[in-house]
Amino acid sequence: MRNSMEIKFKAIAENEAFARNVVASFVLPLNPTLSEIDDLKTAVSEAVTNVVVHAYPNSTGYITMKVVTQNNTIAISISDNGIGIQDIEKALTPFYTSKPNEERSGMGFTVMESFMDKLEVTNNKNGVTVKMLKQIENKKENDNAVGF
Repeated sequence: MRNSMEIKFKAIAENEAFARNVVASFVLPLNPTLSEIDDLKTAVSEAVTNVVVHAYPNSTGYITMKVVTQNNTIAISISDNGIGIQDIEKALTPFYTSKPNEERSGMGFTVMESFMDKLEVTNNKNGVTVKMLKQIENKKENDNAVGF
């Protein structure tokens, strides 16, 4: 069965935990393992934190998070309407940070990629969209898997 949800919230640090918990709660009907839930929460945390830190340097904007589940697949999309990423390929490089004077490790996208099965980062009309896919391994239904 296919299920979906979409929420919009302020791009502030306090909402990172909210986003993590929303995703964890939403995917529970798929019966993921605790490890799979932790993977999802970590990837969402990194994506939301990237928006909070980078997308709106002179203002506070919003994050739109969409989650779709179907059979054993989870698709998560996190979008902002911020300044975008000048060079996505460079941004995806481990340890690259656009804020070297701050305590940033430049590992956000690398972490997302390591915890998810697929990661796609694109500049949209105004801002960035991060799409992530994860297959829940304890279910073997591969028919009609959800995608982007």
